[in-house]
Amino acid sequence: MAQPAFLSSLRSRLCSAPPPPPNHRLQPRRGYHVELGAREKALLEEDVALKRFKSYKNSVKQVSKIGNALTLAVVLACSYELAVLATSTK
Repeated sequence: MAQPAFLSSLRSRLCSAPPPPPNHRLQPRRGYHVELGAREKALLEEDVALKRFKSYKNSVKQVSKIGNALTLAVVLACSYELAVLATSTK
């Protein structure tokens, strides 16, 4: 029984061995460490002039917690109202 040409070519492509992986020793996973220059070190130092513009992390966290609590309260109130409405119509 003869097989169509496209089936035999498909089978040969599927059965052939995958290409070998590239040699990993030629390309290091991480780049080489380069010491920071004077400009980079100066940019990474803490600047006293910018200290007053520092983010207020504690107040941001507190506002976020209040918002989460209010959202939860609204969701609970809506689900309660839906439950009351569903039981009262029966």
